[in-house]
Amino acid sequence: MKMSTELQRYSLNGETMGTRYTALFYAGAGIDTDEVGQRLARAVARVDQQMSTWKPDSDLNRLNAAPEQEWVSVPKELATVLSAALRVSQQSGGAFDIAVGDLVNAWGFGPGEQTVTEQAIGTIAPRARLLASAALMVEPQRNQVRKRVPLNLDLSGIAKGFGVDELARCLEGLGITRYLVGIDGEMRARGVKPDGQCWVVALENPSRDVREVMGVMELGDAAIATSGDYRHWVDVAGHSYAHTMNPATGAPLCNPLAAVTVVAASCMLADAWATALMVLGETEGPRLAQERGMDALFVLREGQQFKEISIVGGQLQAQIEAR
Repeated sequence: MKMSTELQRYSLNGETMGTRYTALFYAGAGIDTDEVGQRLARAVARVDQQMSTWKPDSDLNRLNAAPEQEWVSVPKELATVLSAALRVSQQSGGAFDIAVGDLVNAWGFGPGEQTVTEQAIGTIAPRARLLASAALMVEPQRNQVRKRVPLNLDLSGIAKGFGVDELARCLEGLGITRYLVGIDGEMRARGVKPDGQCWVVALENPSRDVREVMGVMELGDAAIATSGDYRHWVDVAGHSYAHTMNPATGAPLCNPLAAVTVVAASCMLADAWATALMVLGETEGPRLAQERGMDALFVLREGQQFKEISIVGGQLQAQIEAR
């Protein structure tokens, strides 16, 4: 009996990292979706168990608790992400830094029920900070890490992107080469749909009041990630503070950027660079994106309106007055 070679559309999803993962893909009829779903779930669960600050027994928290100057063995995936984080930190002049776990916790964005008050903020004294790129040594060949000083590492700006890459690797290991996978708003695509159309992803309007689409983007063999100030924040004494920390000031970001979207070869790098460019701000962010030949979209707040700065292949495009 001759089997059909017609591709069918499949959609799987599940919980991970406090949100959900999704996997849309095309494959032959009769594929065991239960097995695929279990493999996807295991892939993201492995990342969460290694890199979460919310799981007390995670490998990251074990590293955070380890004594300084002591080599600590870590899983290969964690060593890979730590190495990538340090590279982006160096390439961004420290704008991307994973040694901000203490700040994340102090401002109420870490694990547990935390209420941030004006008095509590007043106790967060500015101090000279040693970047993770200067205070952390990673030996990826041996999967070992050493802290030069006590560090509270936080991988929330890169781990989710790596989780998306793991979803992609999982599908490719099963011979599936037409897919769109994602965790929350971080996505990675490969191939095209059977009708030849590219995958289309929505870009969200960076408004805290409503959830609506600002635009769409076609995605080929690439990944996309967005960093913004409009989904996680705290209000204290009439002031709003977003969750992304600025290593240079030791406090949440304070610049006109509402969101930065980056397209890159891997979602891990897209995730990290979206954060780095967000921290760099509306002038230095686009400048560095151009220097590095990146694809990035900057959305600036101008009163109640938005302005977009688009960079494609390192080339500045026409600036657009958005909604």
